[in-house]
Amino acid sequence: MDEQNLIALLNKGDRDSFKKLFERYYSPLCEYASRYVPDADAEELVQEYMIYLWEKRETLVIEVSLKAYLFAAVKYRCLNAIKQRLYRERIHNMLYEKMKDRIDDPNYYLANELAVMIRKAVDELPESYREVFVRSRFGISTNANIAKELGISVKTVEYRITQTLKILRIKLKDYLT
Repeated sequence: MDEQNLIALLNKGDRDSFKKLFERYYSPLCEYASRYVPDADAEELVQEYMIYLWEKRETLVIEVSLKAYLFAAVKYRCLNAIKQRLYRERIHNMLYEKMKDRIDDPNYYLANELAVMIRKAVDELPESYREVFVRSRFGISTNANIAKELGISVKTVEYRITQTLKILRIKLKDYLT
C-alpha cells in the first residue's frame, strides 16, 4: 500500500492502515529515537507519538512523505524530552545549591528531631503551664495580656513560664549545648 492511500485510510479511522503504519515504522523510529535518548525513553516516546497520531488521525495533514514526517516528528519529541530533562536537572541543581549547606549540616536533621521533641515535651506539661507557655512563646502575647485573658496575676504567668522552662531544660538536656 502506498503512503498516500495509507494516510487517506488512516484519516478515515481505518485500524488496519494504522496497524500497517505501526508495524512498518515502529522499530525504525525506536532505533532512530535511541540516537537521542536512552532506549527505554525512545520506545516510550515512539509509543506516545503513535497514540497521538491515532488520536489526531482525522485532522492529520501530511504534505511530505509519511516516512519523513514520522521521523521528523519523533526527532522533535526527542529534542523536547532532552530539553525537559535538562530543565529538570538545572532546577534540581539550583535547589541543591540552595539546600546543600542544610543537607551537609547534621544540625539540620537534628533540628527536625528537636522540633518533635519540643512539641512532645510541651504536650506533656501540666495544662495550666502549657496554656501560658504556648500563648507566651507561640502566640506572641505579652505576660499582661495572658494574665488578663486567663484571669490570673502577671506574677503567676511569669512563674509558670519559669517553671516550664526548667521542665523543658531537663527533658531536652540531650539537645542543649
